[in-house]
Order: sequence, then structure tokens, then C-alpha cells
Amino acid sequence: MAGQITTLTFFRYKTLFNKIWAFGMMQFAHPKLSKVEGQTFYKLLGSGKVGFNPMPDWTVYALLQVWENEEKAERFFAASKLMDRYRKRSDEHWILYMKNKISRGRWAGNMPFSRHPETSESIPYVAAITRATIKFKYLRKFWKSVPASQSPLKDNPGLIYTKGIGEVPFLQMATFSLWKDQQSLDAFAYRSREHIRVIGDTRKLGWYREELFSRFQPYRFEGSWNGVDIGALKVKSSDQSQR
Repeated sequence: MAGQITTLTFFRYKTLFNKIWAFGMMQFAHPKLSKVEGQTFYKLLGSGKVGFNPMPDWTVYALLQVWENEEKAERFFAASKLMDRYRKRSDEHWILYMKNKISRGRWAGNMPFSRHPETSESIPYVAAITRATIKFKYLRKFWKSVPASQSPLKDNPGLIYTKGIGEVPFLQMATFSLWKDQQSLDAFAYRSREHIRVIGDTRKLGWYREELFSRFQPYRFEGSWNGVDIGALKVKSSDQSQR
């Protein structure tokens, strides 16, 4: 497949030994990941508890990677000894292959995502990644506003999965969300009063040092993830890969 793609891999760990190993790999995996052929950007990410919660979830970690093309990504997941170690240590893993549709902002001073020239209208699913570095003086105000802004996500029929992810707890945070269709995401982002209020505060107060917003078309899925209804997505992915 021509064009840049992004993969997001989630890992779940159950035993204390493997949770400690995963935490350690947030530091020790960098030498290997920094030399991966065909990879243009990557981030090792921890996660928060249920919802967009700053308290760490020690059972779930994530790896975000941007690739020159799908072939380079496939080669890494098939042959990487590092990935073999992650698979063996984790009790469950989930890989999403995604094409970028739109991006704004910066991540660590750069825009890692570029729009993919080919997306399919037969795939209704849409994923969003938002990321921000919060100014220290606004930390308390920001986290105080989070519960209200996230309340429309509870029992939202258009939301398939969401998880708070990040590099540094409290300060450098991101969210990943997977939606059944564009309309569901737009309804939350642009028609939810709670979310609109927080966006207004963000613009007025300027509480981010850096922020990024991206939307993707997930087109391929590998692995499994408890409680995520993605059966239809797997069918769509198979159809797409055969074209």
C-alpha cells in the first residue's frame, strides 16, 4: 500500500511481574525502537484508568508508530524480536492499522501524520487521537474540567472504544477513541455542550503548551481486546486488504 500509515498497538498485562516488565520497557525499549527501518515516528505510551483519568492504569500500555508504508509496518510486526517479547509478556494485544484523514498541531515540535491519498467510503469507522502538553499552572483547572467534558462519552452508542494514553502522567496526555462513524464523532466533538465548553476554555485560557488533533480511518485489525465490539471492522478490513 502506497502512502504513510499509522499503527497503534495496545498491550494488556495481568501478572505483577509482567506489569513491572512493561513499565521498565517504557525506558529500555527505546534503543531498539529508535532504529526500526521505515518508521518515521514512535511513542511509547502509558494509559489512565477508566475514562480520561490521570491516575495510571498499570495493566495497559500502548505503542504508537508512523510508517512510510504498510509493507514496512508488516515487516516489523512479523520479524521484530522486540515485538515477540511484547507478545509473549502480554496477555492480550491489539493492533490497529490506520490511514490519516486530517491532522492539526504538533507533537514534540513536529507533525508526525500526513494525509493518506486513499481512503475507502466502504469503511465507516473513524478513530481520533488528541494530544496535549498542559501548562503547569493550569493543571488543576484542566483536570477539574475533565469529568464534565467526558460525561457525554458514557453509554454513547456511537463510541466503540476509548482510552486515555500519554507520555508523562498529568502533564503530557492523549486520548484515543474509535467510533462507529463520522457522525458519531462529530456529534460528540461539535454538538456536546460539555465538550464545547471545554474547547472554549482552552482557547480563552491557552492552557496547552502544545496540542495535536488527528482523525484516521482504521482499515485493518489484528489481535484481540476484551469488550471491544469490532467484529464488523474485521470483516471490512478483510475486504479492504483484498482490493
